Amino acid sequence: MRTTRQMSITLPVEMADTVRAKVASGDYASESEVIREGLRALEARDEAVERWLRTEVVASYEAFRANPESGISAQDVRANIEKLYRERVEAEARRREAAGDLHEGGG
Repeated sequence: MRTTRQMSITLPVEMADTVRAKVASGDYASESEVIREGLRALEARDEAVERWLRTEVVASYEAFRANPESGISAQDVRANIEKLYRERVEAEARRREAAGDLHEGGG
């Protein structure tokens, strides 16, 4: 019994170039091997998401159902996200400023 099935696929030029480059670099023996590895990674990601949904999300939902007062309002969630975003933007600006100082011979 055959364990493989031949398929014909169409990829965007950039993806096809990436597949060919992987083979040309010697990292993979064939274009099929590159595609198989990509599918394995996709399957692993899907399994990780499913595991997260079944464990953490379900547990959080059940905890909330048991004690709705423990929940956070949508307004508070948005405020927290905006605060984290502002902090990240400010940290990135400081990092870029420091990098600019270093490149210009400063501090």
